[in-house]
Amino acid sequence: MTTLRLVLGDQLTRQLSSLRDLDPAHDVVLMVEVQAEATYVPHHQQKLVFIFSAMRHFAEALRNEGLHVDYVRLDEPGNTGNFTDELRRAIQRHGIRRVVVTEPGEWRVWCMMQDWSAQLGVPVEIRDDDRFLCSRAEFAAWAGVRRGLRMEFFYREMRRRSDWLMKGEQPEGGQWNYDAENRQRLPKHHVLPPRLEFVHDAITVEVMTLVREHFGHHFGELENFNWAVTRADALHALQHFIDTCLPHFGDYQDAMQMDEEFLYHSLLSPCLNVGLLTAREVGEAALQAWRAQTAPLNAVEGFIRQIIGWREYIRGVYWQTMPQYAQTNFFNARRKLPAFYWSGDTDMSCLRQCISSTRRHAYAHHIQRLMITGNFALLTGIEPRQIEEWYLLVYADAFEWVELPNTHGMALFADGGELASKPYAASGAYINRMSNYCAGCAYNVKLKVGAQACPFNYLYWNFLLEHQDQLAGNPRLAMPYRNLAAMSAAQRQQIRDDARWFLESLQ
Repeated sequence: MTTLRLVLGDQLTRQLSSLRDLDPAHDVVLMVEVQAEATYVPHHQQKLVFIFSAMRHFAEALRNEGLHVDYVRLDEPGNTGNFTDELRRAIQRHGIRRVVVTEPGEWRVWCMMQDWSAQLGVPVEIRDDDRFLCSRAEFAAWAGVRRGLRMEFFYREMRRRSDWLMKGEQPEGGQWNYDAENRQRLPKHHVLPPRLEFVHDAITVEVMTLVREHFGHHFGELENFNWAVTRADALHALQHFIDTCLPHFGDYQDAMQMDEEFLYHSLLSPCLNVGLLTAREVGEAALQAWRAQTAPLNAVEGFIRQIIGWREYIRGVYWQTMPQYAQTNFFNARRKLPAFYWSGDTDMSCLRQCISSTRRHAYAHHIQRLMITGNFALLTGIEPRQIEEWYLLVYADAFEWVELPNTHGMALFADGGELASKPYAASGAYINRMSNYCAGCAYNVKLKVGAQACPFNYLYWNFLLEHQDQLAGNPRLAMPYRNLAAMSAAQRQQIRDDARWFLESLQ
């Protein structure tokens, strides 16, 4: 046996580039559960169960093909707890002369890989991850001829390249983007589809016991664990979304509802991000629903935009700008992350709902992340590294390549506009318009200032006041700054006083 094929925990795809030319007679597939990856941030317990269980199921599927799989479990005697030393042990066990691996999804692992050949004494071939529809090199070529990295232009290019929802050179329906149709609030008494449920097999039960024993002190709960951990279950989840949820996904993708965590969202991002599903097959399934007229154009376009727009774009930005990108802090935000981000113990109904749901399910949809927990962090000046670590560890679908640009650029505007054209700051009025959270809140969303006012209201105006020198020239903020200029000096002072009192109370 001469070649070792290392498969990482987010590379659970049979067509993975490092497995494509595998020789069953001579090659060994190595998979390892390592302490370093489970604890570099204290990942949500459900996230760890999801990844370890999916890894073990994938290893079983490879063995069923007759492949030689060397699988090192977390609690196996001798497990060194890190990739490099586990590679070294495997090379010695099997007399390996060459290592083949697919490029990782995170910068720190990429840097680790650059030293492997010298450290291990064998050639290490790092192959492109062609599960993505736009390679790192292709994104770099696209980005190199532009002043700014705006997603909309990238999205249009990807539509043309893929020929998805295209009619010749023009988009289907005559519009590239149907976002304006996808901002409806959920009607009263609207009946939502139930979440698809999966049975825990012996492998998943065993992993849950392992995680409770070794990581039971981590954030989150395991009682509601309900993620697809096999290729078959992931395909079932995809079909459930296409048949049951996609027809209404577009209309209500930005809506939020008390005690309704999932609405019409696909819940496919964990499976996509570890490789149980591929972007191409997910996109093609949505397109087929549109062709069959079982899902409307606004829903399919909105979903396709998330797949070949945001997902591919965010990955491209990550690799194009790292590692410097993570160091920027445009607003010089330094405040510590409030304790209620861990407990959900706050009088603010929207934050309590989103954080409590995240504890239970390791999930929140994109508007809850951007306009509730992210918006609050932006308005209160939470240090980017602290809130970014929180996002990375609390969600089952969070890997740094997707989490960091979304949080750093979109939610926090910490890059100063490299990714977004304006900060996604909003008052309580937006939350009230898109949800029913405010009805059960201790604060009054109609009040702008005062002890009973929704904190999002005065925090929003205080944010604009505090950063006027940096933001007043932004054309997309012209209207709020005109409204701010129309306020009396006494009104502005009241905003500052209320914001100062509230921010001091966070400590």
